[in-house]
Amino acid sequence: MVDPSNRTFSESDEAIMEATYRALRKHGYADLTIQRIADEYGKSTAAVHYYYDTKEELLATFLDYLLEQFVDSIHDVETTDPEERLELLLDELLVKPQENPDLSVALLEMRSQAPYKEAFSERFKQNDEYIRYMLKAVVNHGIDEGVFNDVDADYVTRSLMTIVDGGRTRAVVLDDLESLETARQTAREYVDAMLR
Repeated sequence: MVDPSNRTFSESDEAIMEATYRALRKHGYADLTIQRIADEYGKSTAAVHYYYDTKEELLATFLDYLLEQFVDSIHDVETTDPEERLELLLDELLVKPQENPDLSVALLEMRSQAPYKEAFSERFKQNDEYIRYMLKAVVNHGIDEGVFNDVDADYVTRSLMTIVDGGRTRAVVLDDLESLETARQTAREYVDAMLR
């Protein structure tokens, strides 16, 4: 699997994505409007519409942007040690969301629209596939290196994703950031039990 996004973002795209990020954090998905994004962008709604015809198109691009940032953060991890790399990936998935709980709420709202909006569904599926691919690659690398037990890497990866998704959902729905810490500890215990 290759990196999921081939898109490059111009300065204007990046500025609109950052404005979208701020507007989503402030207003959530349900109350997000092009006007609110434009207010954060510091320009008119016409300036936003110059690049994006609809709010749905803009938000689909925003999901691409977030995935690109995630991919960049994974590529910035310098270690090739499977144990360290797996720990860093799980931190990225379960510790980093604690820094932006408002964004987590907005993303869960957008996920709830995925069954009705194909563009959202495609992006969330792509994101999930990429994360599973990265986790599975690390597990397989650890098996090949003799660091991890010889397990079904696909099963372990799906189990870890279930822990991640459950922790993230509980953190948002129950307004309980401790759920992320619990999920991170559960993932650590699962890794110890299955892989070591």
